[in-house]
Amino acid sequence: MFGFWIVTFASVASTDEGTDFFEAKIRPVLVEHCYACHSADAALQKKLKGGLLLDTREGIRKGGESGPAVVPDKVDESALIAAIRHESFKMPPKGKLPEAVIADFVKWIELGAPDPRDGTSVVQTEKIDWQKAREFWAFQKPKAHAPPRVKNALWPRKEMDHFVLAELEKRGLTPVRAATKHEWIRRATFDLIGLPPTPEEVDAFEKDESPEVLAKVVDRLLESPHYGERWGRYWLDLARYTDDLGGTVGPVLAPTAFRYRDWVVQAFNRDMPYDQFVRLQLAGNLIREPAKDFTERLGGLGFQGLGQRFSGNAVGMVKKKVADELDDRVDTVTRALLGLTVSCARCHDHKFDPIPTVDYYSLAAAYNGANLSAEIALASPAQVAAEAQRKKEAAELQAKMDKLTADEGRRLGRQELARLDEYLLAAWKLHVRAERKQPADAEAVARESNLNSFFLVRWTKALANPKGIPLLEAWHAAALKASETAAMNDPVEPPQELRDASAKAKSKADDALRALSESEGAKSKLPPAAESFIKAHLSNDGAAFQLRGKDAIAYLSAADRLQYDEWDAKLQRLQASAPAAVARAPAVIGGGQPLQINVRGNADVLGPVATPGFLTILRRDSSASATSLSRLELADAIVDRNNPLTARVFVNRVWHYHFGRGIVGTTSNFGQLGDRPTHPELLDTLAVRFMENGWSTKWLHREIMLSATYGLSSVPEAKNLAKDADNHYLWRVSPRRLDFEAWRDSMLAVAGKLDPEIGGQPYRDPQGKVQLHPEDPENRRRTIYGFISRFKPNPTLTLFDFPEPNVTSDQRTVTTIPQQQLFAINSPFVLAMARSFAERLNASEQSEERRLLLAWQLAFGRLTTERETVVAQEFLREAAASEEKLGPWERLCHSLLTTNEFTFVP
Repeated sequence: MFGFWIVTFASVASTDEGTDFFEAKIRPVLVEHCYACHSADAALQKKLKGGLLLDTREGIRKGGESGPAVVPDKVDESALIAAIRHESFKMPPKGKLPEAVIADFVKWIELGAPDPRDGTSVVQTEKIDWQKAREFWAFQKPKAHAPPRVKNALWPRKEMDHFVLAELEKRGLTPVRAATKHEWIRRATFDLIGLPPTPEEVDAFEKDESPEVLAKVVDRLLESPHYGERWGRYWLDLARYTDDLGGTVGPVLAPTAFRYRDWVVQAFNRDMPYDQFVRLQLAGNLIREPAKDFTERLGGLGFQGLGQRFSGNAVGMVKKKVADELDDRVDTVTRALLGLTVSCARCHDHKFDPIPTVDYYSLAAAYNGANLSAEIALASPAQVAAEAQRKKEAAELQAKMDKLTADEGRRLGRQELARLDEYLLAAWKLHVRAERKQPADAEAVARESNLNSFFLVRWTKALANPKGIPLLEAWHAAALKASETAAMNDPVEPPQELRDASAKAKSKADDALRALSESEGAKSKLPPAAESFIKAHLSNDGAAFQLRGKDAIAYLSAADRLQYDEWDAKLQRLQASAPAAVARAPAVIGGGQPLQINVRGNADVLGPVATPGFLTILRRDSSASATSLSRLELADAIVDRNNPLTARVFVNRVWHYHFGRGIVGTTSNFGQLGDRPTHPELLDTLAVRFMENGWSTKWLHREIMLSATYGLSSVPEAKNLAKDADNHYLWRVSPRRLDFEAWRDSMLAVAGKLDPEIGGQPYRDPQGKVQLHPEDPENRRRTIYGFISRFKPNPTLTLFDFPEPNVTSDQRTVTTIPQQQLFAINSPFVLAMARSFAERLNASEQSEERRLLLAWQLAFGRLTTERETVVAQEFLREAAASEEKLGPWERLCHSLLTTNEFTFVP
């Protein structure tokens, strides 16, 4: 009952993930740096080196004259690694590859060197037969199908059940029993809001015998503001959401990123039609229809505005930086929205799908020339213009005030610099008095000598500086010597030697001021000596005779002070009457310019200009003649109802998160290398119905969750397991482990510590610092509001398979490793939640048996069994007799929070 997760080891990477890694990280490097000397092209041109072909899987594994270049899983035996490390051969010969690239090759070999290339070198691209290419299932427009006939006509509840049952009956499979009410409500609540149902919700549901009981629960959950948090997080995985943009030395913060996150959450809560959801994220600022809510209209542009930004300001790197950032946008939009790996065509025609290189650059034109790292005001043009006008007026008033004080400061500073000798001698007097611990009143000395006390104090401090006074070192030395030999009796009078040194200092000041006046009159440069003196004593920050800003106000003439106060009053009124500053969010602005093909993906080797346009395979007309492709045109092409992919891909994603696997298992790859749909007619029918119902995500949830298929139990059945162990055909609902966010949020909820606030900036600790660690017990906000970093990914999130925010992620890898269990046992957060859970139980002041019942209801949404009550009571007695950091109830609660039943969705 109190057992922890079973520890197993998951596969490091699926075949599809390995292929993606090769296409994204390995093939482009081989093409750019290796093919010139190690490919079929090189052989034809008699440039092949060492008999080594790197442009095929067979060639790279066979190797050349020096043996195998790559041995899967064996880095030390792979000659290619030694060569790119410059340990044996120096490849490429023009210079060593960056360490990050070398690390990618090492990781690739450790993954088993997945390589989708076939056994032949491609020298020349063959022409694509578009008519044949469109025969592939994913490129045919979906159409609704009539529900198939089934033998067990009483089982289906919804149209989709007929399709599922037909496939089951075809394979000799039978659905298992229906889920219990307890199982169903727990599953539904986690699915839609990522939190466990409360005991009150479970009790009300189990007592409700009405035919609409399931629909009432689904509708209630869909109306919860927590629904958007749950489903928004799934979308943020696709959008590679981050609160910093990476960096090389330190993180480059994205302080307005949270507004995109909040926009996504609200879009799901409002059930924004999916076609509009896509259009706003790609081109909200280009839509011409009037907007009532500019946050809604423009806040989604962070989908691409938070894309990757690469360093590349060095000579020769700028073009590659631009190309890599364009590639990030193309890869994200095509994988996330179209389920196609279009980026594979950056360097060469796609090896498997009908996507030629020219199509990659045709589509990339939508982002070419754009500001990919812009921020946009979430307000109407009138509001933006009004704020700009207020800022302009405020800046003009501030500039007038600054000029007035700067002019007075400059005048007074020059005037007093001309009396440098008097300041030096007065400062010396004060210095000597201070050393003797005698009264050293700068104000009094300044009055006696008719000097400015503000400047005199600065000179006194300068004299106390052991490093000396710049350009007056001789005087400083004389002053220190004089202070040692000065008479002990007042008044303190400087010796003649110091007066002579002061006169020499004044002469330097006079020469510098004269040169300054002449240079200003002639508009010429100051002589070096004069320039150094003026900077050191008049113009540099902290210079003794520098007077700026508020320090100069007191010295303004009566007329100037009157003018200054008038401007200042206007500025205060302007600032007081201004509304709150317009919020800003990440965005992409501009784009649409034709793009030259980068030959073999090399931004320095340019080919012909690609005609801007959408992917040929998805266009009705294979020809293209546009001179530009705006992001709005791209968005409209994606959500066009004739596009065979967009609705299918999104419906499949929603299905995936409800059942743990999509109808198409490879949710971001509907191409030749992707999985084929297990229920193709069902997928098409749902896609069509989805569009017919206004692209409503909530409609889709209802359609799925009110079905008999969704309502199945997760219990295994031996006969079915033998035929369909992976449950591809849905004879049961596969149990799923909670992702880290839902697990952590559920512990907060059960412990009574969950902060229900929606939206806002990433969580900060009580000292105001951004909180990077979701395991901090003081952080009680939902995990979606934690700080997501590209520069330094959070180790706890990484431990629990949180996706890397550098690339679009369509589903979570699920691993089970010992470190996860160690976290569950030892984490301060988990222990703190166990204590709070125990406090919540003990605060009820009920009997032990009633508290146990409440514990089970909170943690598992069900009553205890008689056996569980007995075992738990025995556990508490034994725990009370032991010496542990946690008390008996705390230990019990800790056990409950780390059980499989708490961690898995039934």
